[in-house]
Amino acid sequence: MNDIISPNIVWQPSIVQRGDREAQNRHGSCVLWFTGLSGSGKSTLAHAVEEVLHESGCRTYVLDGDNVRHGLCGDLAFSEADRRENIRRVGEVSRLFVEAGMIVLTAFISPFREERERVRELIGETDFVEIHCHCPLEVCEQRDVKGLYQKARQGLIREFTGISSPYQAPENPALCINTAEMSLLDSVGQVMCFLQSQGKVQCP
Repeated sequence: MNDIISPNIVWQPSIVQRGDREAQNRHGSCVLWFTGLSGSGKSTLAHAVEEVLHESGCRTYVLDGDNVRHGLCGDLAFSEADRRENIRRVGEVSRLFVEAGMIVLTAFISPFREERERVRELIGETDFVEIHCHCPLEVCEQRDVKGLYQKARQGLIREFTGISSPYQAPENPALCINTAEMSLLDSVGQVMCFLQSQGKVQCP
């Protein structure tokens, strides 16, 4: 994803391989990439799925869109270029988690289809699970727990996805969950059933 690589850097191979870590963890590794508008329930669903996975003995970690901007992406704003860089960095970190044999759950608006596809190419088709948290804009605005939509409507936040900046919904996500109509419990169940069908986790 990053085309600028120093000629003086050489990849250091690991003695302990991904398969060794997965065997020790007793489950496969992958990235669950939750995408959708602000207020669509990405973080809520990601953390709920992680809780179930953790209780099942899986090694997991949630990368949340807000949390990474406190450190890893703290130098980025919300321009289109910065959003693309934000997703690039998260993609690279997610790849490391996969190599570590873990299930990483990411909750990012990630509005641009091209950037999500780049992460898919980086991580690999079988390890990148794109989950679209589908929720109508009007429902997201009604929730608006952070008051962001109101500020965007007032012109206080520029380039806000869904208002002044586009959101490109996935064309062929692994899962499309209608978070406006489906309960959280049923949504979690849908994700877990998918992971079990793919052999990433075992049925409880």
